[in-house]
Amino acid sequence: MNDASERAASADSAVQKPQIGIWELAWPAILSNLLFSVIGIISIKIVGSLGAEAVAAVTTGHRIFFGLQAILMAISAGTTAMVARAWGARDYEEAARITSVSLWIGNIVALVLMLPCIIFAEAIAAVFGLDESTTHQAADFIRYLSLFNIVFAVNMVIGASLRAAGDTKTPLWVGGITNVVNVIFVYLLVFGLYGFPEMGVTGAAVANGISFSVGAAILLYLLYGKKMRVQAIGRGSMTRQRVLQLVHIGYPAAIEQFVFQGGFVAFLWLVGYYGTEAFAAYGIGVQILSISFVVGFGFSISGATLVGQHLGARDTEGAARQGWRATWLAIASMTALSFVIAFFARDIAWFLIQDEKVVSHTVNFIYIMAIAQPLMAIEFTLGGCLRGAGDTRFPLVTTMVGLIGVRVGLAAIFTYLDYSVVWIYGALIGDYIVKAVMVVLRFRSGRWKQKFAESELRFSSD
Repeated sequence: MNDASERAASADSAVQKPQIGIWELAWPAILSNLLFSVIGIISIKIVGSLGAEAVAAVTTGHRIFFGLQAILMAISAGTTAMVARAWGARDYEEAARITSVSLWIGNIVALVLMLPCIIFAEAIAAVFGLDESTTHQAADFIRYLSLFNIVFAVNMVIGASLRAAGDTKTPLWVGGITNVVNVIFVYLLVFGLYGFPEMGVTGAAVANGISFSVGAAILLYLLYGKKMRVQAIGRGSMTRQRVLQLVHIGYPAAIEQFVFQGGFVAFLWLVGYYGTEAFAAYGIGVQILSISFVVGFGFSISGATLVGQHLGARDTEGAARQGWRATWLAIASMTALSFVIAFFARDIAWFLIQDEKVVSHTVNFIYIMAIAQPLMAIEFTLGGCLRGAGDTRFPLVTTMVGLIGVRVGLAAIFTYLDYSVVWIYGALIGDYIVKAVMVVLRFRSGRWKQKFAESELRFSSD
């Protein structure tokens, strides 16, 4: 046996399979996102007291803001894949270096993104074709929230790194503090209580920013104080190979997010054609159903982490098993939750906003989305597993086909035929059918198992 073969055999024997389980990773992520959803519902209740226009403005502002963060989400996807792989290989120093590189790149991108969000906020908000008052409020929301871009990036990158390393509990308790701060300041700033200025919709944006800042401060303290699983190693981290590999894995996720958010803008523009009430109903319905969505996101995180870690441990079959297990758990959980929500749909919607037309649209939307939950569970979880394996290009293809081709295509046809807004909402079912079929076939093919290794080989000479 030659020296290279001996080193490879030694490395194989040194690497152990990850021992952490799906549920151990999933439950803190689910609980964290569930808390976020509950706080979001409370925020909608507070803003909803200002009327349907205010709810539509916040919905628009959030959609545009997250759409413009596509590059940050791509960095997060690359961080997840690379840190999980390093952690599975027991190379903890490499995981720390990847985190440091991702954090610096994320901060630079966040700073660059801030300027167009501030300067062109009014023009960006106007793409939905809503009335002048709603558009103006949405623009203010985007402008104020964008001031906090850097702290948003810090939360996203460090959170992704921790979850990829198998630590979903730290993001849980940090997120808990963040969300409590958020709802307190939403209440104080929207209404101007206890000496705080009355800011209306913009108060919700500032409250979000303050909560992001608190979360970022805690995470940076833990990171640089070496008080959490992933630590900071700055010197020597910014190498050409790491940057190029991060970009190589992440850029398809960036394109996917641009396509995703662009598709959402087009879809919501069609919803907005039916009036402010239909638009507000979409925002309220998504917020209510987020209680179900977060379960899928939790299993997506656990699936991505375990797939990446098992691949790092050279256990491809174990990676596949973990992906399928996470998917079945997501299907069962999301389906059960969605039917409970659908049963109480009218009561929940009426609690959030006392507008009969908005409530009626919201209930219809929830019924439609309840049908789609098993399909969403598949797309969320297997899509996350593919990204965790470094196969970020295929989710891009599914988004282009499902969201742009099917959802927006069907919605445009239904709008042209002058069908009711229920048909527009129903286009989501077609979208998720197509995406679920595509990711199942991809995961079964096993082609994703070599994607990360291919990127390593491509940049290993640098």
